[in-house]
Amino acid sequence: MSVAPETMQGPELELSIVVPIFNEEGNIERLHRELTAALTELGRDYEVIAINDGSQDRSYESLNAVQARDDRWHIIHFRRNFGQTAAMAAGFDAARGEVVVTIDADLQNDPRDIGKILKKFAEGYDIVSGWRQNRKESLFLRRIPSMIANWLISRSTGIKLHDYGCTLKAYHFDVVKGVRLYGELHRFIPALASQMGVRVAEVPVVDRARRWGSSKYGFSRTFKVILDLIVVVFVLSYFGRPLYVFGAAGFLVGGIGTLLGAYLTIFKLLTENKIGDRPLLQLAALLMVLGVQFISTGIVADMIMRTYHESQRKPIYFIRERRRSEAVEAVAELERV
Repeated sequence: MSVAPETMQGPELELSIVVPIFNEEGNIERLHRELTAALTELGRDYEVIAINDGSQDRSYESLNAVQARDDRWHIIHFRRNFGQTAAMAAGFDAARGEVVVTIDADLQNDPRDIGKILKKFAEGYDIVSGWRQNRKESLFLRRIPSMIANWLISRSTGIKLHDYGCTLKAYHFDVVKGVRLYGELHRFIPALASQMGVRVAEVPVVDRARRWGSSKYGFSRTFKVILDLIVVVFVLSYFGRPLYVFGAAGFLVGGIGTLLGAYLTIFKLLTENKIGDRPLLQLAALLMVLGVQFISTGIVADMIMRTYHESQRKPIYFIRERRRSEAVEAVAELERV
């Protein structure tokens, strides 16, 4: 039976660690060891939420084995691969910590840097992002496209970060519960959360070479980032009033059509030449019709955009099963009742 996303009224723990996982069987045991060592040293009450995003290797068995001996781990298995954004959303929905930290399972992020992130977070920030130093990836296939993408995102959204792609980030509980994720928008969370008036900081962190498995990202991801960026800019600038976008386009196109029509009318009156068979008249009529259509579309969009994602609350993932401690499950059951 599929399990719907859960919601929490307020934070119940100090710290939640969200880890999206896809085909990382060789890293899971080491991830458990390093996370446990780093988080124990911090001395905070924590949980680890690992989301198995439809892995096709033995990640399912490895995660269940970890949870069986460590009830601080909460495992969510997806029915299939829904993508990193859906995995992040599932982790945020399940998170109970006042601070929610995201980290990759490939261990290219060092779990010991969580302490550095939290120290900066304690200065009063709502989001603290890692900034990977001395990256071990290919210069032309990963680092240069990443620099271009980070520059575009920073310029377009107004939230200036050197490394939007670094998964190691810390968020306040209210931020992760207030941001709705869909598509491939997980890397834009700081920008999306800017609507809340959040304070964002950046901390240099270690970037380690991957020891097991291969990267899930390629050069083609850069084009997806650009397309997602268009969506984010629209959401940040015009989500509340999409009429401003379509209306502006409508006035521009319709205005050009009106000017052409006025020119042809004056030309007809002054010269008494026929204009009925002139292509310019057809263009003027087409532009005026398009202008009306743009404005009409904007009015309709203005009515539906505000409530589309919020009112439906349609999940972007479906969970096959959960595995967590009996105590946490009992609390969740009482809340559902």
